[in-house]
Amino acid sequence: MEEYEIKFLEVDVPALEKKLLEIGAEKVGEYNYKRAIFDYPDWRLDKDHSWIRLRTDGKETTLTYKKRLGTTSSDGQTSDEGMQEIETGVDSYQKTYDLLTSIGLIIKREQENKRVRYQKGDAVFDIDFWPQIPPYLEVESNSLEEVKTAATELGFDPEKGFIFSAKQVYKRYGFDENDYSSMTFDGFVKK
Repeated sequence: MEEYEIKFLEVDVPALEKKLLEIGAEKVGEYNYKRAIFDYPDWRLDKDHSWIRLRTDGKETTLTYKKRLGTTSSDGQTSDEGMQEIETGVDSYQKTYDLLTSIGLIIKREQENKRVRYQKGDAVFDIDFWPQIPPYLEVESNSLEEVKTAATELGFDPEKGFIFSAKQVYKRYGFDENDYSSMTFDGFVKK
């Protein structure tokens, strides 16, 4: 399945939350995520602009394969054409972590982020907070056209947004995720 989303960087969170309520979006929840990113020892997923993500908010845990589509520039300036995503729920973060490492996958990086989610119809508005970079908005829906419509209703110009992974957002702020084994609110640990 293809994921349709556009990111808008450096948002004013209080003003954005006010606008979300004004357009009729409802607050769905707040989440504190921890994740581990996996690859093979030869980095074949990284070379293919893809990765395996294990993520939990303490209540729900998902295992996801993600692959950047199209341009796949890692400069933090050029948007991709989209993202392929295959996701499934799993029962246990630790057991899945152990399973993945026992079959030979290695940990590329462990990370944390916080998210505040709003929704209006099929449009999902995620305000993301990642360590050491400004908050950003991610607008997601069932098609790129629906994403653009939702972003426009909120007052954003879709042409000024980015079709990026979090890795590319970090690159815009001078951080190469591949340099770190851990990126949490407690600090970053270099490899």
